[in-house]
Amino acid sequence: MSLVNYATREITCKIVYYGPGRSGKTTNLHYIYGQVPNDRKGQMVSLATQTDRTLFFDFLPIDLGTISGFTTRFQLYTVPGQVYYQTTRKLVLQGADGVVFVADSQARQLAENIESMQDLHANLAEQGVDARTLPLVMQYNKQDLPPEIITPVAELDEALNFRGVPSFPADALHGPGVFETLRGISELVLRRLSTGQGAG
Repeated sequence: MSLVNYATREITCKIVYYGPGRSGKTTNLHYIYGQVPNDRKGQMVSLATQTDRTLFFDFLPIDLGTISGFTTRFQLYTVPGQVYYQTTRKLVLQGADGVVFVADSQARQLAENIESMQDLHANLAEQGVDARTLPLVMQYNKQDLPPEIITPVAELDEALNFRGVPSFPADALHGPGVFETLRGISELVLRRLSTGQGAG
């Protein structure tokens, strides 16, 4: 749930980048972090473990517009994708205002993408969150790879995007689609927030 600070007139929203291991969640955050001016971002915090370099989540606030005179600040988190880090994923997902599902476009990763999407829905349900109402966008990452080894966007949409939410082809390493994805989820979160708070 978003946090409202009346003293500083700030609303803080939490966006979680979710998806299978090595799909590009952390790469997205590193790219965004590198592009945002220093005076508009907090420090990036990594929690790494010894077993795998991808096992950390990052914290990154970004200011985006105002709602009823309140400044909006976004905190971006990644979750470890590996199956055995279920507990960490659940913890990071708690209180999320929106989710970016980062799918790996490689054809051989399709089953992992589907499993991760089912995992997301199961974790949300366990927390009493209706996955159909939570702001969600899809990012089909690694679209820069050769066409013969990736699944076309239309097929990824058919396999993963049963809610018909906005989806974005991306290359998180080099940037295409990264900010489009962030803008997509931010707009959904802000829209839900402004209707939820009766701001008009």
